[in-house]
Amino acid sequence: MPKVVDARGLPCPQPVISTRKALAEADHVVIIVDNEIAQRNVTRMVEKAGGTVRVEKRDDGIYLDINRGAAVLE
Repeated sequence: MPKVVDARGLPCPQPVISTRKALAEADHVVIIVDNEIAQRNVTRMVEKAGGTVRVEKRDDGIYLDINRGAAVLE
């Protein structure tokens, strides 16, 4: 089971900070955001660190399925 973090309604950079904290605790995380800017920022941070992101847009938010893989998050 992935660790799920609901970051809807949080101002930037909170979704990125929440993602970083969750990935420090788990290899597989699902982050829920509510806007494209948060989606892009989280995706950029994860991919820059070497992780992968799968995006799924739903009626209740944008779900980012993240696998840390060999990502190094500092």
